Amino acid sequence: MAGTASHPLLPTTAVTAASSGCGGDPACARRAVGFVSILFASLSVLGIASILSAGVGVLSPGKIPAMEAERDGSARVPQMAPWEPISRGLIAGVSEKTSGAGTTYSAGYRGGFPWTNDMLQWQRTGFHFQPKRNWMNDPNAPVFYKGWYHLFYQYNRGGAIWGNITWGHAASRDLIHWLHLPLAMLPDQWYDSNGVWTGSATVLPNGNLIILYTGSTNTTSQVQNLAVPADPSDPLLINWKKHDANPVLLPPPSVLPHDFRDPTTAWSDPSDPSSFLLAIGSKLDDRHSGVAYVYATEDFLSFRLLPGVLRAVEGTGMWECVDFFPVSVGGQIGLDTSEKAGERVKHVLKASLDDDRHDYYGIGTYYAEENKWVPDDAEMDVGIGLRYDWGKFYAAKTFFDRQKRRRVLWGWVGETDSERADVSKGWASLMSIPRTILLDSKTGSNLLTWPVEEVNFLRTRSYQFSSVSISPGSIVPLNIPATAQIDIEAEFQVEHAAVESTLEADVGYNCSTSGGAAGRGMLGPFGLLVLADKELREQTATYFYVSRAADYVLQTHFCQDESRSSGASDIVKRVVGHTVPVLNGEMLSVRILVDHSIVESFAQGGRSAITSRVYPTKAFNSAKVFLFNNATSASVKARSIRIWEMDTSFSHNLEANIQRLKQI
Repeated sequence: MAGTASHPLLPTTAVTAASSGCGGDPACARRAVGFVSILFASLSVLGIASILSAGVGVLSPGKIPAMEAERDGSARVPQMAPWEPISRGLIAGVSEKTSGAGTTYSAGYRGGFPWTNDMLQWQRTGFHFQPKRNWMNDPNAPVFYKGWYHLFYQYNRGGAIWGNITWGHAASRDLIHWLHLPLAMLPDQWYDSNGVWTGSATVLPNGNLIILYTGSTNTTSQVQNLAVPADPSDPLLINWKKHDANPVLLPPPSVLPHDFRDPTTAWSDPSDPSSFLLAIGSKLDDRHSGVAYVYATEDFLSFRLLPGVLRAVEGTGMWECVDFFPVSVGGQIGLDTSEKAGERVKHVLKASLDDDRHDYYGIGTYYAEENKWVPDDAEMDVGIGLRYDWGKFYAAKTFFDRQKRRRVLWGWVGETDSERADVSKGWASLMSIPRTILLDSKTGSNLLTWPVEEVNFLRTRSYQFSSVSISPGSIVPLNIPATAQIDIEAEFQVEHAAVESTLEADVGYNCSTSGGAAGRGMLGPFGLLVLADKELREQTATYFYVSRAADYVLQTHFCQDESRSSGASDIVKRVVGHTVPVLNGEMLSVRILVDHSIVESFAQGGRSAITSRVYPTKAFNSAKVFLFNNATSASVKARSIRIWEMDTSFSHNLEANIQRLKQI
């Protein structure tokens, strides 16, 4: 039951946006970001060059000590000495891989928060996918094959920071419990010696499986390579063979060698059943435009660049990890990647923007005969409108699950703490909970992303509350045991009289610049506090904020406030979020998955999602849940709240049963 105690919200420091000098013009701001990115890249190159000239080693394949059983991913590898500078993605021609936190893993640095071993061990999740140790980034080539879900991922076998990228590999029967398998591909050829980078899997009509991936060559050019299972009959796909013809695709003359990466899953050419099409991300430097090129192939060994571009958007910079797939207008099931465009089929084009490290998508129409995709709404084009997730979520990739007729989304969730803390705990980064992805049939203008149904099987003991009133300016504790692995579903209703009597309120509200959960407005904020200690010194707030214009139109914002999530100062703490569509007659609904150092929140059935990484220093091992309402004039009622404790997904020793599982 809900507790009777009520507490005022604690003050917080308002979060303000840095001025870009663009007067609020988004295009100008993007150009400014692009200029800063280019300037930063140049300075980084000069900085690393000066380090090299000084005789200090940079982490590279040649600097890693010899390793035993290097394909098993088991980290029987010496850690780097703490005085060695780290290799950086930017100099290699990919996104910078730092967290952005204040302390980095740099020469001689000994500062930062004094994390204890208990705190660091607590941060490891209970039901999110992550390797046993070391660094992980982009999800690669997710696929369903012979009864198994496969997930490959960017992996550093040598430590907990980015570098020396191989392909990690895991398999699952249910997308939740994972069997960690030997590394799938190593940087052992001239065409991928500087990294086996991101790629995609394609299941051909005859059932054969192929993977195309980007390799960083011995001169750090980006080329595309083909790999196939060494034993196609093996459902666990233990061994992989790189094709003798690699590289099968080189950058076109108009593209810089660092700007050509991450091939998509291939789809059948609607005009030629014997041919396949795939897209690759790049950029056009004349207007700092992100772009997706399309290639045609019949054998995945020779490729033809189609005239024109699938889509280019000015000011968005390099497009990484492009994804392109169909969605049903009815929004009931997922569609195979080769589903043809039509009256009941739209296409989603998604790109990960190297400039700001966010994933943007657009919904539109695919004109295959013209090699062109056109967004339904130009103001919601790729890179300037909709996002899969408004928090820490990047390099996302979908696949079509033929077994359950659904499209499943994976996203890389990086750290926001310091690299020194990551090295201390021995690992860095998670994968998001796998999410189904559908077109919202009610709005027609956004996607719905929602945790796969298998997550529900981890639910154990539950607690239920109903009709809990939260008066303005108060917090109400929920009487449940302290736990850091929970699944929450809640519905809220704002007092009708307060909404009707409000003539105009907070029309300029913005999650990131308006003071967070402790800011006070007439109709918000209100929601839940998770990973909170009992004195509320630490808390992560997931909340709604309602604004009302003079024409009585309501706008609902869905936000997550990390600003008081930890007492440590060497981590990134932000307030993030955006508006979310709420239709007439709908209550405000939220689902929150809490798993130690990650909080994933979903509003209105998945119309909006926010992911945060948080690192409590007081709330760990004693995390509480509270309701709060910091509105000045509106009472809020939590119509229903259901909280489940969550089991761990790592409790089953699948490795011990690998031979038995292969026979299932």
